[in-house]
Amino acid sequence: MSQAVSSSLPKSGSSSTWTKHDTVWMLGLYGTAIGAGTLFLPINAGIGGLWPLIMMAFLALPLTFFAHRGLTRFVLSSANPGADITEVVEEHFGVGAGKLITLLYFFAIYPILLVYSVAITNTVQSFMTHQLGVGAPPRAILSLVLILGLMAVVRLGEKMIVKAMSVLVYPFVAALMLLALYLIPQWNSSAIEHAGSFGAAVTSVGFYKTLWLAIPVMVFSFNHSPIISSFAVDQQKLHGDEAVNTSPRVLLRAHIMMVLSVMFFVFSCVFSLSPADLAAAKAQNISILSYLANHFHNPVIEWVAPLIAMVAISKSFLGHYLGAKEGFNGLIIKQLRQRGQTIETAKLDRFTAIFMIITTWMVATFNPSILGMIETLGGPVIAMLLFLMPMYAIAKVPAMKKYSGALSNIFVVLIGLIAISAIFYDLFA
Repeated sequence: MSQAVSSSLPKSGSSSTWTKHDTVWMLGLYGTAIGAGTLFLPINAGIGGLWPLIMMAFLALPLTFFAHRGLTRFVLSSANPGADITEVVEEHFGVGAGKLITLLYFFAIYPILLVYSVAITNTVQSFMTHQLGVGAPPRAILSLVLILGLMAVVRLGEKMIVKAMSVLVYPFVAALMLLALYLIPQWNSSAIEHAGSFGAAVTSVGFYKTLWLAIPVMVFSFNHSPIISSFAVDQQKLHGDEAVNTSPRVLLRAHIMMVLSVMFFVFSCVFSLSPADLAAAKAQNISILSYLANHFHNPVIEWVAPLIAMVAISKSFLGHYLGAKEGFNGLIIKQLRQRGQTIETAKLDRFTAIFMIITTWMVATFNPSILGMIETLGGPVIAMLLFLMPMYAIAKVPAMKKYSGALSNIFVVLIGLIAISAIFYDLFA
């Protein structure tokens, strides 16, 4: 993605004016963030009622912007222009921390791959049962066929996957927005009737429980940290030291687009259903699009929604496979290097593919809660890297001391800790 963006852009220009370069990156950041995670946000965001949803709408922009700005600043803080995030971590915290970050990156991406293996199986199973009216094969067989099909696409090569994702992302976003508009005639007052007064809501335990569990899902849904390193490096190449000032304006406009489009989709879904419907969607362990397709007896929604979900989940699976593979390969290579050993790239890729097929197939067959995995695995690990690491760097790294003392830092740390604390939800539930 970053190479394609960089190669098409000029290497000169004024840092004070908006350029085509900025527009391309704004759309790139936006497209990276909007994916299959968006299809599960309406369920957790709306299941607790209207007031928590409104609170989340207010939190969405600062939550997304301040965290990604902090990570961008962290990458730009290197004394070596052009250094990527792993190199910056080693520069500031040492080789040991670099290994830890590699491990965390793997565990930030790999659980998401597991989530999508469950999601694609459930989406296709629901589509076969409700739309095609045929009996789905045994879950173990269906999940294996789907995963092997996706892995066959992986065999086409990374360039083909990236190209396919680039082509699919904007039609997907357009389809989501059109579906959100199409749902407007289905809006009802159920969410408002169940909301009650704001005063009663904020004094109830349910309000805070909903926020607690929704924040990791929001972190997951709006996350585009994997592209931030490339974005920061490219900004630095173009603007030099001024990249610290130019990058936030690109991030802000991209994030405004994200929040407005995603929250419009979320509100449209929530106003079309009742809290009981959203609870049923969570219990059925399917995306909001699959539930909408089964809920409304409308040919357009019934057929288009699950197809959009399949494309979105497949796209996200392929994208996260590339990241998970890179992280897994990196862990093995570093371990072998410590022992003075090496491994052929082709052999390592085969081993990684077999590991990914077996583990994703097993998880898809067992069918754990998708939102539960996001709440207790995906969101919290992403929060460690995206929210807490840059804030720790502000406190410890001399090059980042200039960012200390801002109220936004406290907000980012608080959100990060809340997201991580969701790991312990089951202990207190």
